[in-house]
Amino acid sequence: MTGPGPRPEPPVIDVRALTKVYGEGEYAVRALRGVDLVVARGEYVAVVGQSGSGKSTLLNVLGCLDTPTSGRFRLEGMNVADLSDRQQSVLRNRQIGFVFQSFNLIPRTTALANVELPLIYAGVGRRVRRARARAALTLVGLEDRQSHRPNELSGGQQQRVAVARALVASPALLLADEPTGNLDSESTAELLDLFDGLHAAGRTIVLITHDSQVAARADRVVTVTDGRLTDPSRPVMAGEPRA
Repeated sequence: MTGPGPRPEPPVIDVRALTKVYGEGEYAVRALRGVDLVVARGEYVAVVGQSGSGKSTLLNVLGCLDTPTSGRFRLEGMNVADLSDRQQSVLRNRQIGFVFQSFNLIPRTTALANVELPLIYAGVGRRVRRARARAALTLVGLEDRQSHRPNELSGGQQQRVAVARALVASPALLLADEPTGNLDSESTAELLDLFDGLHAAGRTIVLITHDSQVAARADRVVTVTDGRLTDPSRPVMAGEPRA
């Protein structure tokens, strides 16, 4: 008689009935209204929505940059609400790689040093972090730009440095916020090709965008409208209100 098989791997993101309210009473703003979202390991999901739809609030919650008013958020099987501020900070640094629209690179620092930053915060020794930073830059095709500062790089190259920095700690989740917003069409195509390659290699990616053409590169597209999320891949059950 065989014993039970291995436990199924938890999803990277498991959000249930999530709400976020800013303010109180008549001044309350309901930014998220009962959002459900599950992202399995290795999925590439695009979250689309217009300005003010709630997608930025959802991004902040998924990135452990903000706390929900109610509902549940599990990251890698951990209930984020059970963690202290310090534990959430460690979780952000080790499990989430961020890519922002504005690159957020330190201007007077080389590409290599920018990529090393998450490992410095994690206490990784100089030799190991330098090797890992070089490997991350090679992964994004910038092995010959390690000593260049941001002002010596094109916008597309700066964003690839930002992607290398996001990947250097081998996070469970790559969270990209409008990553093509400051790029021309050629650099946008190159960045999306890079994301395709990362996804093919098994990376879990959640990309926030207002651009339907960018979103179309993902496996799955979910839409945020007035704080509610529509996920065409999830059937609406009988008696369940539609988003």
